[in-house]
Amino acid sequence: MKKVLVIEDNDNNMYLMRFMLEKNGYRVIEAGDGLTGIKMAFEQKPDLIIMDIQLPDINGLEATRRIRQSDIAGSIPIVAVTSYAMVGDREQTLQAGCSGYIEKPINPETFIKELQKFL
Repeated sequence: MKKVLVIEDNDNNMYLMRFMLEKNGYRVIEAGDGLTGIKMAFEQKPDLIIMDIQLPDINGLEATRRIRQSDIAGSIPIVAVTSYAMVGDREQTLQAGCSGYIEKPINPETFIKELQKFL
């Protein structure tokens, strides 16, 4: 069973992603902030990380950079799932080290298919 680490501070978004992932056979690990997410990435070595960008402590871009610098978790695919949809936001997330970018609100009909590209 593939493990997915979801780093998301909004309970409703976390619930929705967890529900969809578990329904499709993934094991979900949760973190509500960037620093906890980094720690979980190092400890759990998930197959994929879903990264919110706007987090309460450090933002998702900084969390992504720190994970990418690690020998332990640096190669794990990281997909940004964010409400940031301004011109240049996608490029900024990719430059920080994200493997992909999905805009919120997520589409339940396509979300899993979009993530499977990285697993």
